[in-house]
Amino acid sequence: MKAITILLLLLMTATAMQGQGSHWVNGYYRTDGTYVSGHYQSNSNGNAFDNWSTKGNYNPYTGKPGTVDPYAPRPHYNSQGHYYYDAYGNLHYVSD
Repeated sequence: MKAITILLLLLMTATAMQGQGSHWVNGYYRTDGTYVSGHYQSNSNGNAFDNWSTKGNYNPYTGKPGTVDPYAPRPHYNSQGHYYYDAYGNLHYVSD
């Protein structure tokens, strides 16, 4: 009975991991000229907490642990200055 329970837990975990999905991103050059090598990326789902790069998670392809704080604001830039979304999806503008 214990073996069946463990087997079911392993199958549910594997199924959940497959459901998240991933895709290949081809290598590219950033606008500053830096080359970013091709890599696997988890599929977008609007949740910053289950990304491979988020603290507490790890990249299953490289084994590296995540380092990104999901609560830290991530800036986006436009012609009027920059803005960012916090971990709760709230938009904040910062004048330059």
